[in-house]
Amino acid sequence: MEPSAREPLVRKTSSSYRTFPRSAGKRLDKEYLRSLHNERLYLAAFAAVLGNFSFGFALVYPSPVIPALEAQPSPALRLDQHTASWFGSVFTLGAAAGGLSAMLLNDRLGRKLSIMFSALPSVAGYALMAGAQGIGMLLLGRVLTGYAGGVTSASIPVYISEISHPGVRGMLGACPQLMAVLGSLILYALGKQGQDPPPYHAALAGLVLDWRWLAVAGEVPVLAMIVLLCFMPNSPRFLLSQGKEDEALRSLCWLRGKDTDYAREYEQIKDSVRKQNRQVSCAEIKDPFIYKPILIAVGMRFLQQLSGVTCILVYLQSIFKKTSVILKPEYDAALVGLVRLFSVAIAAVSMDKAGRKILLFVSAGVMLVSNLTMGLYVHFVPASQNGTIANKTLVSAANLPAEPTNYITLIPLLATMFFIMGYAMGWGPITWLLMSEILPLKARGVASGLCVVVSWLTAFTLTQFFLRVVEAFGLEVPFLFFAIISAGNILFTGCCVPETKGRSLEQIEAFFRTGRRSFMR
Repeated sequence: MEPSAREPLVRKTSSSYRTFPRSAGKRLDKEYLRSLHNERLYLAAFAAVLGNFSFGFALVYPSPVIPALEAQPSPALRLDQHTASWFGSVFTLGAAAGGLSAMLLNDRLGRKLSIMFSALPSVAGYALMAGAQGIGMLLLGRVLTGYAGGVTSASIPVYISEISHPGVRGMLGACPQLMAVLGSLILYALGKQGQDPPPYHAALAGLVLDWRWLAVAGEVPVLAMIVLLCFMPNSPRFLLSQGKEDEALRSLCWLRGKDTDYAREYEQIKDSVRKQNRQVSCAEIKDPFIYKPILIAVGMRFLQQLSGVTCILVYLQSIFKKTSVILKPEYDAALVGLVRLFSVAIAAVSMDKAGRKILLFVSAGVMLVSNLTMGLYVHFVPASQNGTIANKTLVSAANLPAEPTNYITLIPLLATMFFIMGYAMGWGPITWLLMSEILPLKARGVASGLCVVVSWLTAFTLTQFFLRVVEAFGLEVPFLFFAIISAGNILFTGCCVPETKGRSLEQIEAFFRTGRRSFMR
C-alpha cells in the first residue's frame, strides 16, 4: 500500500499518466481516464464530505421543527415569532464563529484533523437539542452544530481540492454541496411536522421522526465520518508545507495509485509549495497574487448568501404554508429537496465539461427569473387566491389552513423549485469549489476561514431580519431584493471570475501571480 523507499518511486514513470493536460481543449484519452480510477481517492473524498451531509442536515433542521415547536404544549419549549427567528438564524452565527476558528485550525492542525475536530461540537449540539428542556438548550445546540458546520465549510473544500486529480476536481469539488443537499433532503424526509401524522399517512408513521429523534439521527453521519477519516491520508500539499516530504509522497501514492506517475505530480506540488512556504504577511496582502483571488472568493460567498438561499431553505415549509401551494408544505419541501439533489448531480457531471463560468451564468439567470416570479406573484395575486392573510404573519402560518383554492398556487412551488435548481447547478457548488481552487496556498487556510465568516455573517443577518421584513412589508419585498442580487451575480461572474476548468492548482496560482492568461489556456 505504501512505498518502502523513496528513491525508486521517484524514478518510476508511466506514459499512461499525465497530471497536467497539454491543452485545455484536448479530450482526455482512455489511458488518462484510467489513471483517475483509483478508488482510494473517492473513498477519502466520501469520508470528508460526510461532514457536509451533517451540515446540510443541521442547516434545515428548523424547517420542520419550527412548526412543531410553535404547537408545543410545554411553555418552556414553545416558540413565538421572536424565538423562532433566533432558532432559525443562530446556526449561521455559530457557523461564522466556526469559520473564524478555521483560519487557525486549517494551518495548525491541517485540513483532515480540522474536519475531525468539528465532530466534537456537532455531537454535543445534537445531544443538547435531543434532550432540550428549554429554549436555551435548543439555541445552544443550534450554535454548536453551526460552529461545526463553519469549520467543515472552510476545511472540507480545501481538503477535497488538494487531494483531487485535476481531471476530476470539478466533480469531486461538487460533492460537498451534493452531500449537504442530500443531508437536507433526508431531514425533510424524516421530519414530522406537528404532533401526530395524518390518518392517511399512518402507513409511513414509522418512517418519520419528531424533533428530538431528528437530532439523534443527526449524530449518525458525524460518527461515521470520524471512523472513516482515521484511515484517510492528510493533504500532500499541507504535509509538504509542514516539511513532511516522505509522508507527503506516501499520501500522494495512496491517493493516485502505485502504477501512476504520481512522482512527477509530487515534484510539481513540491516546487509550488517551496515558492510560497511562508505564512502570508501584511505587506504581501498588497500583492495582486494574494488579494485578487481573496476578493473574488469573498465576493462570491457574499453574493451567494445575499441571493437568499439560506432564508428560503430555513423557512421553506413556512413559506409554502403561507402561500398555500397545492401540496402540504412538508411534501413541497421534500420535492424541492429532490430537485436540489438532482441539480447538484447535474453540476457535478457537467462542471469539468461545460466549465465553471457558463454554469454560473445559467445559475444566476434562473435565480433571477425565479425570485422575480415569486415576488410578483405574491404582490399581484389577491390573498383570496394565494391563501395568505394579507401576505404577512409568516411564522404564525403554522396554524393557518393549508387548502389551496386555485391551481395558480402552483406558481410559488414551481418558482421555488427553479430557484433551488438554478442555485444548485452553479452558485451553490461552484462557489465552494472556486474558493478552494483560486486561493493561494500560503493564504488558503486563513482566506478560506475568512470566506466562511463573511458568508455566514451575511446569512445570519438575512435570516434574522427575514421574518421582520415579511411582517412589516410583505413576502414580496425580500424576493424582489433577491432578484436584484441575482442580476448582480451575473455581472460579477462576467467581470471578475476566471475559468478554472481543467487547470491544476499550480496553473491557477501562476495565472494570478503573472497575470498571463496563457496559463489558463
